[in-house]
Order: sequence, then structure tokens, then C-alpha cells
Amino acid sequence: MITIVHGSDIHFGSPHDAAAAETFLETSRAIEPDLIVISGDLTQRAKVSEFKDARAYLDRFPDVPMVVTPGNHDVPLYRIFERIFSPFRNYRQYISPELDTVTRIPGMTVVALNSAAPRRAIVNGRIDRAQVEFARAAFQDSPPGDLRAVVAHHHLAPAPDYEGDNPLPDARRILDAFESMGVELIMGGHLHRAYIGNSLDVYPGEDRDRGIVVVQSGTTTSRRGRARERAKTTFNLLRIRDEAIEVVHHMHFSEAGGFAPFSGHVFPRGTRRFFDPGSELRMEDPLEGARFGGTDA
Repeated sequence: MITIVHGSDIHFGSPHDAAAAETFLETSRAIEPDLIVISGDLTQRAKVSEFKDARAYLDRFPDVPMVVTPGNHDVPLYRIFERIFSPFRNYRQYISPELDTVTRIPGMTVVALNSAAPRRAIVNGRIDRAQVEFARAAFQDSPPGDLRAVVAHHHLAPAPDYEGDNPLPDARRILDAFESMGVELIMGGHLHRAYIGNSLDVYPGEDRDRGIVVVQSGTTTSRRGRARERAKTTFNLLRIRDEAIEVVHHMHFSEAGGFAPFSGHVFPRGTRRFFDPGSELRMEDPLEGARFGGTDA
């Protein structure tokens, strides 16, 4: 089994919630994950001071593989000259010199694609054909049986219950390409509210039987939550089993003294279209008996 802690939109800067950040850090340590994913918007205004704080924070997480990708807030918005000529300078210096990455752990290949497009689409982002081919080449080298996952800040499948939500341009073509590569899971952020479902919820796709499991995280350490997560901090816990992808969405509640499970989702893996009738689906709470302080905001 592979255990993944997935947070997003930590927004070091004015919206950052330091208490929530400490709670998330403590919770991640208690879970003892195999992989940590932070899907973009590490900063609010892409300032050097914000990136330094973000780097120091990331360095405090458990010493396991970590996947981090840029978000639209990780490039300058108002510093126009910098946004045009060196938009990722600070990100490259303090977070990672690479913008598209491949992370391999036993049983899983994760391709992170930089969807921030500072010169073309500062809000909605882009994934271009060269990046899709980068992913294809990476997955071709994956061992048989590996779960293939993509991480991108911007979302390819809009939450069906969230009006006014625009996905990445050309999202349907990209989803079809990922399906053809055998991608089973996409993780992202940007919406500041969670959405956990399947790409078939919003687009029938070329493979109408399987689709791709979509796991969007809300904002994990900021005061900018939206919709039902307004003023809430959230993250996702994923477990990858041979037969299933299990996702438990956690939200911070003062009554719980920290993060607590809010909803649970189990999806059949690979070529499975459904679970065997009569099979028992159970999701364990790894935080049972371990709650941590902090604030709801």
C-alpha cells in the first residue's frame, strides 16, 4: 500500500495561516506517508521572502519523496517585466530548478506538469503538447503495474457543483491523452475547495468505462477557502492499494482539535470497472486518537 498526503495552495504571504500550517505539518508526520504532494501556489505574490518561508516549511516535512509544482501565484502578477522575462526565477532558486518532474517510488510513477502560464493565461493556466509528450515518455519507462499519476496546479475537470468554474484550456484533449497513457489519478489544487471524483463526471472521454480519478485539494494553509470550505483548511489523504484508490478528504474543525475526515471515496483501480459484489470496502482513519491544535481559518 502507498500512502500519500496531498495538500495545496499554502499561500505564504498575507493569506497564509501559520497555525494551520503547523497543524498540517504535525498531521503529516503522524500519518508517516510514503509521498507528499503539494500542488502549487506556495506563495501569494512570488516574492523572495515568501519563497524563503515556503522552502523552510517544506524542509520540515517527513524525509520522504515530495512532489511540488508551481501555481499561478508562484509567478509575479504585478511585476510585469519579471513576469515576462523571468517568471520562474524565484521558484527555481528556492523550490526546484525543474518545472516538469518525474518522481518514482515503488509501485507508482508521478509526473508533475507546470500548468502556470505567466505570459498567456495567468489565471487558468496551460499544459502544452510538449508537456503531454514529456509525460508520455516518462510513463513508457514505468514498471508494469505502477500506478500512473499526474500532478498539476490547474484543474482539468471542473467540480460539477461549482458554478463559474473554468478548467484548463483544451482539457478534453489532455484527458484523452492521459487516458491513452494509462493514467489512473490526477491531483491538483487552484479551486480552494476540494473536488474528488472522476473525469467521466464532466467529460465522457474516449474510454467511457474507466475515466481518471480526479483529486483536487482545497487550500491547506490559508484563509482563502471557497464554497463549503470558506474559512476552512483542508487536505487529502490517499491510499493506493492493488485493487483500489482510496481518498479521505480531511478538514480542520475546532471541535475535533485538528484535522478530521470529512468525506471518503473509493475507486476501483486499473481495468476494474467495479468492485466485486459483496466486497467489503473499509477506510481507516490514520489520525484516530491523534488530534492537533490550530484554527479553522
